[in-house]
Amino acid sequence: MTANIQIKLVITGRVQGVFFRAETKKTADRLGINGYVKNLSDGSVEAVIKGDQVSISQMIEWCRKGPAISKVQSVKTEEISSVSNFNTFEVIY
Repeated sequence: MTANIQIKLVITGRVQGVFFRAETKKTADRLGINGYVKNLSDGSVEAVIKGDQVSISQMIEWCRKGPAISKVQSVKTEEISSVSNFNTFEVIY
């Protein structure tokens, strides 16, 4: 069994009002990633993702592009040392 890691992402650019959260959830579900995604008050999007290294890498790559109508400027990543007990991937409103 591969070890789970947990990463916090902050995605900036045109990432709100472009279905970024919904498409992030679809991608996370497809990759078997748990965690959450939410809009931040500064116009960015935060995601905390938990999964194996391969799935996490694929998720980060997807976030660098986002949905077709988004325009991602940057994706900041931070590894979180304590892994949460996420069992699903949720969109937080």
